[in-house]
Amino acid sequence: MSKDLRIILSGGGTGGHIYPAIAIADEVKRRYPDARIKFVGAQDKMEMEKVPQAGYEIEGLWISGLQRKLTLKNLMFPFKLLNSISKSRKIIKDFKPNVAIGTGGFASGPLLHVANKKDIPTLLQEQNSFPGITNKILAKRANVICAAYDEVKRFFPQEKVKKTGNPVRQDLLDIDTKRIEAQKFFNLDSDKKTVLVLGGSLGARRVNQLIAQHADRLKQENIQLIWQCGKLYYEDYKTYTEGTVQVHQFLNKMDLAYAAADVIISRAGAGSVSELCIVGKPVIFIPSPNVAEDHQTKNAMAVTKNDAAITIGETELDEKFENIFFDLLNNETRQKELGENIKKMALPNATANIVDEIEKLIIRKA
Repeated sequence: MSKDLRIILSGGGTGGHIYPAIAIADEVKRRYPDARIKFVGAQDKMEMEKVPQAGYEIEGLWISGLQRKLTLKNLMFPFKLLNSISKSRKIIKDFKPNVAIGTGGFASGPLLHVANKKDIPTLLQEQNSFPGITNKILAKRANVICAAYDEVKRFFPQEKVKKTGNPVRQDLLDIDTKRIEAQKFFNLDSDKKTVLVLGGSLGARRVNQLIAQHADRLKQENIQLIWQCGKLYYEDYKTYTEGTVQVHQFLNKMDLAYAAADVIISRAGAGSVSELCIVGKPVIFIPSPNVAEDHQTKNAMAVTKNDAAITIGETELDEKFENIFFDLLNNETRQKELGENIKKMALPNATANIVDEIEKLIIRKA
């Protein structure tokens, strides 16, 4: 492998596209400390903050997705696209990457389009069981598509798809050994059941409303609750912290939160689902209905169909949640069954497997 290794990564808009890209970059750096790595994102999105925090340089494109209704943003889209393609040409000409990697989101479209035109090998990383529009378009010319779910094979040329899984934080691989440390960290009683609620870093309005509705019963039944309500909702729900209930804006020690939990209630973003497979605990998924192409429901159902989790849609919560949740909490045999089944779906070596594919592309091109 050449010492002068240059890799360009593009993707963003949400953490689900950014964190896998950073994990891939970290693994490349671990193997090739002298490699040059550049990120390309959308200039007004969270990657412009998160990528430099992780220690990498990033350039922003003037790009955004199409809205579902007629808006000024939609009228600007052709101009943004042409501008982004032009800037991508300059970035690639100046940086001369050996390979271009797209992790989804609109920012990866112009950059990988230009890389394909310049005959630079391209790799896509598809986190979801149902691909986004950008990756569907780019797949025709991509060399390799690293996927987390078998379901995506029907959307992509099968010979290009490698099932690698999604990159996840490495500190989750040994959470079974962290239970006592986790109980101390969260000040929990080891004789009581613990429920972990995750609505994403910003929060999930409907999930928070649901937990608030059942908080009194949880306290009455002495069930410990670690509730990540999210940044947007913390002021509304922090007053629920009392007795066995603790409300957090954000959980910095996710490995310990997972280790402490007996049952987990979670959204079904691709990254969360991949993490929960490695964690191997019983999960109730409440997918967000507000994401493009209903990705979260499809991610959750890909697990649920293997009897590895329970999925409840937002519209069914009033009717079904209470019975399903408290039945699960009181049934340790079912908890064990779900935990074992979801763990069978784990792909803990995803990041290393993706970088193996990147190496193959570079060697083939050399």
